Amino acid sequence: MSVEDIATLLHPAIAVFFVFPLIGAVVYFAWQTRQRRLQLVAGDKSKIPPIVGPDHFKLGKWLSASVVGITLLGMAQPIYKKLVLDSGNWAANSTRFYLILGFFIATIAALVFLYRAASLNPQTAWFWRALFAMLTGLGMWIIGFQKFQAGDGNLYDLVFRRDFEWQVSHFYYGMIAAMLMIFSLAIAPDIYSRDKEKALTWRRVHTALNTIALLFFVGQALTGPRDLLEIPLSWQKSYVEQLYIQNCQTQPCQVQASPAEEAP
Repeated sequence: MSVEDIATLLHPAIAVFFVFPLIGAVVYFAWQTRQRRLQLVAGDKSKIPPIVGPDHFKLGKWLSASVVGITLLGMAQPIYKKLVLDSGNWAANSTRFYLILGFFIATIAALVFLYRAASLNPQTAWFWRALFAMLTGLGMWIIGFQKFQAGDGNLYDLVFRRDFEWQVSHFYYGMIAAMLMIFSLAIAPDIYSRDKEKALTWRRVHTALNTIALLFFVGQALTGPRDLLEIPLSWQKSYVEQLYIQNCQTQPCQVQASPAEEAP
């Protein structure tokens, strides 16, 4: 495979062998933590070890960083492909590339500061957590909507968003899931507040939002393979484009049957 093909596979490969197993582990510990809490509230002696709560919290922090990281990686791939690998686009977009690179660095830095904000003075930490969560999310959306200037002088999207089918868009599902993970990370210290009423409120918010995030992760698992099927390997690209031009430009798109399919 070419460098372009390897770059295309990095995002789904990391999702399969790291992010989705981590989602499973976080969901398992979340369920165990809830069951243990309910058993203790009912006055029963729980057989679930108390370590499940800290493990859920620790893995949840890993998951938030992983989801943001893989979202950035998924956007970096087409940007690298269109601006760096395609030498024809570099001259008109080199400044744009370095500007986008600056947004990547700033977004990652904001995420790091979001993690560190939890250790600040509790009276001011909420402000810094809200600020860095907002900056992390804002940076992701800015990167996702960047454009580049093609050889014909027109501007085109760097990251394919499937706006014509936004309701089943892998891009929007991923961005929403990442935003929910950022928000969960920002409110995590409030879930463990000494104020029991406040902690209970934020715990309910945390549970509701992460249940929604889980549904978007399922959507990611469905739309990701679909999009991969639509991306040809580098050596196939010219042939696929030619077939599209021949069959789909001047008439409704039709797929011609192979000789084996035509045989009686």
